[in-house]
Amino acid sequence: MSVLFIRSYYSLMRGCSSPEALCARARKLGFSTIVLVDRNSLAGIWDFLKACRKYALCPVTGAEITEVETDRSLICLVRNYTGYINLSNYITKIKKHSNFNISSMDKKGTEGLFLISDSLEILRMLSRKGLLPVADSGRRPTESAGKLRHWARENNIPMVAAALALMAEKKDRDLFVLLQAIRYKQHFAHQLATGELPAYIETPQQYEDRFAVWPEVLPATVTLVEQCTFRGPEFGLVMPPWQKEKGSAAVLLRKKAYAGACIRYGEDLSEAVVERLEHELKIIDSMGFSTYFLVVRAIIHDCFKAALHTVPRICGRGSGAASLVAYCLEITNVCPLKHGLYFERFLNPGRSDPPDIDIDFAWDERDVVLDRVLLKYKNHAAMVATVIRFQLRMAIRETARAFGLTAGEIKTHIKMLRQKTTDIHNLTDPWPQIMQLAAQLVGNPRCLSVHPGGVVITPNPLHHYVPVEQSAKGVPIIQWDKDGAEAAGLVKIDLLGNRSLAVIRDCIASITSGGRNFDEEYWQPEEDERTKRNIAAGKTMGCFYIESPAMRLLQKRANSGDFEQLVLQSSIIRPAANDFVREYVRRLHGGAWQHLHPSLKNVLDETFGLMVYQEDVSRVAVAVAGFSHVQADGLRKVLSKKDKIQRLQDYRERFTSGCRKNGVSPEVCTKLWQMMMSFDGYSFCKAHSASYARVSYQAAYLKSHYPAEFMAAVISNQGGYYSEFAYVSEAKRLGLQVLSPCVNRSTIRWSGRDKELRVGLLSIRDLSTTGMEKIVSNRKGKSYQSCTDFWQRVKLNTDENRALIQAGALDSFTDSANRSLLFWELARFNSLGKMQRSVSLFPLKLPPAPNLAAGTTIDYLRQEYRTLGFLCKEHPLLLYDDRLKGRVQGKNLPKYHGRRITFAGWLISGKIVSTKTGEVMEFLSFEDETALVETVFFPKVYRRYATQLSTGRPYLLSGLVEEEFGATTLTVERLRVLPLTVPQQV
Repeated sequence: MSVLFIRSYYSLMRGCSSPEALCARARKLGFSTIVLVDRNSLAGIWDFLKACRKYALCPVTGAEITEVETDRSLICLVRNYTGYINLSNYITKIKKHSNFNISSMDKKGTEGLFLISDSLEILRMLSRKGLLPVADSGRRPTESAGKLRHWARENNIPMVAAALALMAEKKDRDLFVLLQAIRYKQHFAHQLATGELPAYIETPQQYEDRFAVWPEVLPATVTLVEQCTFRGPEFGLVMPPWQKEKGSAAVLLRKKAYAGACIRYGEDLSEAVVERLEHELKIIDSMGFSTYFLVVRAIIHDCFKAALHTVPRICGRGSGAASLVAYCLEITNVCPLKHGLYFERFLNPGRSDPPDIDIDFAWDERDVVLDRVLLKYKNHAAMVATVIRFQLRMAIRETARAFGLTAGEIKTHIKMLRQKTTDIHNLTDPWPQIMQLAAQLVGNPRCLSVHPGGVVITPNPLHHYVPVEQSAKGVPIIQWDKDGAEAAGLVKIDLLGNRSLAVIRDCIASITSGGRNFDEEYWQPEEDERTKRNIAAGKTMGCFYIESPAMRLLQKRANSGDFEQLVLQSSIIRPAANDFVREYVRRLHGGAWQHLHPSLKNVLDETFGLMVYQEDVSRVAVAVAGFSHVQADGLRKVLSKKDKIQRLQDYRERFTSGCRKNGVSPEVCTKLWQMMMSFDGYSFCKAHSASYARVSYQAAYLKSHYPAEFMAAVISNQGGYYSEFAYVSEAKRLGLQVLSPCVNRSTIRWSGRDKELRVGLLSIRDLSTTGMEKIVSNRKGKSYQSCTDFWQRVKLNTDENRALIQAGALDSFTDSANRSLLFWELARFNSLGKMQRSVSLFPLKLPPAPNLAAGTTIDYLRQEYRTLGFLCKEHPLLLYDDRLKGRVQGKNLPKYHGRRITFAGWLISGKIVSTKTGEVMEFLSFEDETALVETVFFPKVYRRYATQLSTGRPYLLSGLVEEEFGATTLTVERLRVLPLTVPQQV
């Protein structure tokens, strides 16, 4: 038989092989036509079609649809485009409504589909309804299949052999069994012993021999499949809908673009602005993208204003930020002319795949915008899916559970393996088998989740293009990820959440709420000298993209603070570009350099001869190897793909050949290729980097001029790269006084003014959101007069009241903040009857409390740290003074370059990396009360101390202080853990 029915791992835990593996095996065994019938899913269709092209197989699309409650199923084969729409519609119904029933299927809904079943009950029902059912004999002739064959002959119903293969090869059995054990939460050994041998792909001859007794079945299968002429979706570019009554989209876009240009640049537009606008509008119109720009603008302006009644605070980023039209429509906020941004990276006539515009909203406003978009375009809009695949740690954890191991055992072994403190060959049973199976599990889909922000909007109902599911939160999602949506031509709009935009919004609101003026219209943070100095010094903790340890060290080494250099730094700081980062700093400081080839002079001048931005890859390929712009853009894109290895080989041969023709030496060709390979994984185009740099610069400006308001906004919006503890420490280093929480003065969020920072109620552990709201709402008009007055007016549970006392939020109600007395008062209050505690009767008057001694300072600090996660007045390290004699404070490290010192630090973050030889090392950030200190644990030292390292605790570190271009680091040689329980003496 030349036809094979397969189920891939996109059946989610019911199949174990990828479409690629199934097609490769089928081609090897001699099949010519493959039918994909995943369970209630078309998620794998694009991988399937790609694999069929690769192995010269004829693809047939189908799916197995099921009743959720009864698990009865039916295979649907797509004959034509109408059948595809109908199948997509049925899958959508099943995913959205658990009460779907096969008996509800009708003639119109099944047009263009073959309906295949091995259930006589279902076949009879379909036949009675006048539909055209097909009987399925399954994998082999059996007694029950014989009865089905007899009925099919009597009723003139065709019978086929949909011999569904669940895995590529017999050796995949253990992986399939493991997936079933995970799905059913059963023991692997039990599942292995009781489960039947899953169906794998056999040879065509084996199928023919098996069905020799029923010679008509296999030819009938081929005949049926030959009638399925649908070879996959071909929609072209699918743009969002446009209401024609509004007039021509191109005309309206031109009108709005020029109106916006007059706002951005003044009424008298320069020749450069007009020329660029005309160039872009011509390309946008010719590619049919006018609608797309108008819809994105409407989302930002109309939906945003209607939902939130504010001016949009957004960050339009990605390659779309290179568009002057987008800038004039206020979709983006960086001028492409000023910063020399390359529009063709976003749109060019040779581009066949749909680009997208990425829009960041404040993180707490994004869902409101998204909800309005999904409501406005109901049934026409949904979010793109993300395929959650088993990663190594998840695979090990799930496999170990299937082997019956406890959570503690699993956690210990995963930590040891992650830190490479044990050799995998020395593991005891059953860990070798667990690791072997887990390795096979890696990459298999686990479930569909929601893309961080990708939305597609279609002119026809979405199920005409792709099945739609609902996420756990009720958000509609299509069954394709971003690559699938791109392959289908569905143009994606990314609506994303950004905490730094909320930080900037809240900080400015705090500044202006007290009557102070802050004019954003004329705000030019990039020109502010104090901001430049702070960026050059790496004082950017809390400032969006430039706050990570690597970025702060780069800022110190660059010592520039210039906006254009910040744009460059935001792009070059990527994992594979370490060598080029160092070379960039050297050249920035005047080190000699020259272009690798004269033809690169106009391409890489602004980046010191280095490839920094995504588009540099394309431009270099055009300049030195004669690539067309389309070919060069293809090279750029393939660098970020998962399956790039084979495709890169083809590009390298073409690049090498082109260089040779243009007289470029082999040595230079190799160096250029190596520089291109540093873009492996993720990288930024200049437009994206400039957009990020602008937000980062705004944050740095606010931190430089309004530190209290800024740090309050950072912590209230749950920070960024670091923990709340680290941001509180940074506030103290900025000279701010951190005031304890107070039920009369604290709001839910943190607040800052001048040199004071008040802890918000949100930082008190064990205090519920409802409790916070009660505290704030019940004191309106009248502050709380005493602890009993507070307890009467705000009904909280005992744990919440105890947390408030321990955090210091009730200290103002006693002399000398006697918390022992507060706990006594709480106990007495709780002992009263409900009527006595009621504020509705009269203010409660209690007899005087006993003369209780206040607790020790150390007790209060322990309570405060346990309840808040930080100390308001001092740094926890100061409680260890008797153990820190001889230590060097962080701020003084630069004085000790080239010397070995001892430093006491609180671990706040770390990043594990691999050396070129595959060894593990880690960069760790520690702090003391004076500064942040970046440290390096090289492999030998890291192996010795890896198991002792944990964020949120103190250490004594000994090592060598090193300096590079003005940036100081500590290379650690020895480490000692300080106890988390602080000493008894303060």
